[in-house]
Amino acid sequence: MESIDLIKIPAAVLALAVAIIGHEIMHGWVAYMYGDTTAKNAGRLSINPLVHIDLVGTIIVPATMYFLPILLGGDSGFLFGWAKPVPINTATVIRSGGYNAAMQVDLAGIVYNFTMATLASVALVAMAQPTTADSLVYVFAYMFVFQLLIINVVLGVFNLLPIPQFDGAHFIMHLALKYKVNAVAEFFYKNERYGIIVVLIILMTPLKTYLLFMPVQTILQLLT
Repeated sequence: MESIDLIKIPAAVLALAVAIIGHEIMHGWVAYMYGDTTAKNAGRLSINPLVHIDLVGTIIVPATMYFLPILLGGDSGFLFGWAKPVPINTATVIRSGGYNAAMQVDLAGIVYNFTMATLASVALVAMAQPTTADSLVYVFAYMFVFQLLIINVVLGVFNLLPIPQFDGAHFIMHLALKYKVNAVAEFFYKNERYGIIVVLIILMTPLKTYLLFMPVQTILQLLT
């Protein structure tokens, strides 16, 4: 079991990095397509993981979610986290492409995650489950693809939730502004500071079962 974990942990960490870094780069890339060079000028369209690390989202939360169940006497948990948000000048995006462009930026990371999950599911179908006769390289590759599927689905579902400061809320804000429902946009804007608190409440309470695990399991069943 320990030898499996020695392979599983780095495979999961790499899959998490691919999922969250790609998610943020896609936000910046779509904004760049609409004339916003903020992310590019800040060096945030890079695949260098160091420029995307967020202390809470990239280190503390994933480590807690994975190792806390072990410390409590159970099996290892799942890896979940987020990268430092890519800086975007939304005014430039809206000026170039309107609120529809802003909503495309909002959904870019989610589309990336579900695309990666779909590709991972296709790869898993083509890969045989590893056996004791397989090399460690193949076992690592299989675990990486497996974790890539799960983590991207989790991130995609999570970011669809209308949590202030996260993608789902940003999409609703710009949709509301497009149709001049300013009260809705103002609500999410005023409560952005509480987004991280909402996230922690979801992850640390049974809410994660209904808001994350159940939708994730449904999508995984469809993909596999």
